[in-house]
Amino acid sequence: MSIHIESKNEDISNIVLMPGDPKRCEYIARKFLANARIVNNVRGMTAYTGYYKSKKITVFPSGMGCPSMGIYSYELFKDYNVSTIIRIGTMGSYTNLKLKDIVLVDNSITNSNYGRYLCNYPNININGSTDINNIIEMTSKELGMNIYRGNIYSSDVFYEQNNDFNDKVQKYNVLGVEMESFALFTNAKLLNKRASTILMVSDSFLFDDKLSSIEREQGLDNLIILALEASLKL
Repeated sequence: MSIHIESKNEDISNIVLMPGDPKRCEYIARKFLANARIVNNVRGMTAYTGYYKSKKITVFPSGMGCPSMGIYSYELFKDYNVSTIIRIGTMGSYTNLKLKDIVLVDNSITNSNYGRYLCNYPNININGSTDINNIIEMTSKELGMNIYRGNIYSSDVFYEQNNDFNDKVQKYNVLGVEMESFALFTNAKLLNKRASTILMVSDSFLFDDKLSSIEREQGLDNLIILALEASLKL
């Protein structure tokens, strides 16, 4: 057990899929995993472990933002000997991406001080694990899925006032915005683990379009299948 997780070590797989929403974990467990059971319910962060094609997989919610992702991914890496976390979530598009397009994140650029206060990490950008990303990209081709690979802006502020997203695109070559990948990648680098982020476009800053809450919760099947199938190769 750790401060925020009540699981036993054997409850957690060394491979974790990490949505933000606990309800999305429940959806994944019920639809995609065999013999899934609840392994954590502290603070309503309900996590499940089950089997996908005989591979033991844990789905564990991160909550929203770098602080929440930072806590749960750190404890999973440090206290439960998790080797790989794949974040599966949603993003807002800053570019011409359409709703439900899938993005594999190479680099996360942030306005957060998470890395500075965690471990004196001096940069505002950090990369995911290239080997895991290559496996995910190869898997997408095998599944006939079209995905985009690029950078993401990882913001500490959801309701950012006067957000000049075009400036961020020009400065950092980002495809859009989310709120968790920077903390995940920083924890992985600090603890010598592996991490990747796959995102589905849920809204657009260009076209003022967005998915409903139910579509966000239950509309990520292609994204989920991609992460699960890639996990079989790990």
